[in-house]
Amino acid sequence: MSMKNGSDYNFSEMRLPVHSGTHVDAPGHYFDDVDTLDLRVLNGPILLVDVPRETNVTAEAMKFLSIPLGVKRVLFRTLNTDRRLMYTKAFDSSFVGFTKDGAQWLVDNTSIKLVGTGYLSVAAFDELVAVHQVFLKNKDIILVEGLKLDDVEAGIYSLHCLPLRLVGAEGSPIRCILIL
Repeated sequence: MSMKNGSDYNFSEMRLPVHSGTHVDAPGHYFDDVDTLDLRVLNGPILLVDVPRETNVTAEAMKFLSIPLGVKRVLFRTLNTDRRLMYTKAFDSSFVGFTKDGAQWLVDNTSIKLVGTGYLSVAAFDELVAVHQVFLKNKDIILVEGLKLDDVEAGIYSLHCLPLRLVGAEGSPIRCILIL
């Protein structure tokens, strides 16, 4: 409805997949029994790290990053940010992301409960299912995908993310902000 077309008011409609733009993956994306998220994990101190640009996020890259034990939230800035992939309309399957061994290393060796990345998936394209299953099988790691991480320095911030409340959905568009 539009006032320009004679309506008494403007009224917009929005339709989009829940995994559009910046979004969160709930465990129900790959497992049938969970569709809830702990909002406490989506809000709090977060570390933004720069992943070596020539690699996916492998176990070796995770070791190199030396993320201190006890850190619960990490944003992983990769080559995807340099390539400005979140600003392109066409999907680019050449994006970088976690490999299965990188995801497993994170699960086994860190306290991280929130993983954020700067493209539409945390996983490298050729390992999409395997990586998501590693992260989401314990149902306590939350994935935030599609973040725009340019123009912000690596370091510690306060993260505030609020997803839409979509009962029964396996994901949701989410609005995230970093505060220094």
